[in-house]
Amino acid sequence: MSASLTLPWMEIAPSAVQPETRQHAKDDALAALVEQYAPTLYRVAFSVLRNAADAEDAVQEAFLRVLRHRDTLEEVRDQRVWLVRIVWNIVLDRKRRAKTRPETDDVSELARVLPATGLTAEDRAAAAEHHALVLAEVDKLPPKERQVLVLSAFEELSSVEIATILGITESSVRSRLFRARNLMADLLERPRSAR
Repeated sequence: MSASLTLPWMEIAPSAVQPETRQHAKDDALAALVEQYAPTLYRVAFSVLRNAADAEDAVQEAFLRVLRHRDTLEEVRDQRVWLVRIVWNIVLDRKRRAKTRPETDDVSELARVLPATGLTAEDRAAAAEHHALVLAEVDKLPPKERQVLVLSAFEELSSVEIATILGITESSVRSRLFRARNLMADLLERPRSAR
């Protein structure tokens, strides 16, 4: 931050800005983060935990961690990647502690991540069924391939961002993504009777 804030008609030293004003600006920035990234973080958490309540708890915990470190928010280069990494680590920690993965066949749980506008009830039901089918096939992938596919396809992160989140090289991300896509193509092309 510069030594002073320059306006066309005057300069204001940072020390002249009231602490309450600075805190209010930080709170507004945090509220904007929650509004902008909460749906993305929920999808990441739900894709791993497969439980709406646990996913919501993970997102809440992620934002509590951000709240504790809000003074360093300005130093973060890519807030989206930073937040996804936080929630990713939280959900992986929870899975390690639980040692089990609760599964759901409840289509209503999946409706939270499906677009609902402009679709008829039949189209929404068909989309939810297809979405459930794709998620079931994604669950059959090996864990490493599943991780990169979820972050790439569902969260639309780049290979650089995925490498940062998972702590692996970009070439590893691309290799895993290639394998995941090929496996998914094979799984989705199988006749329905073989499933």
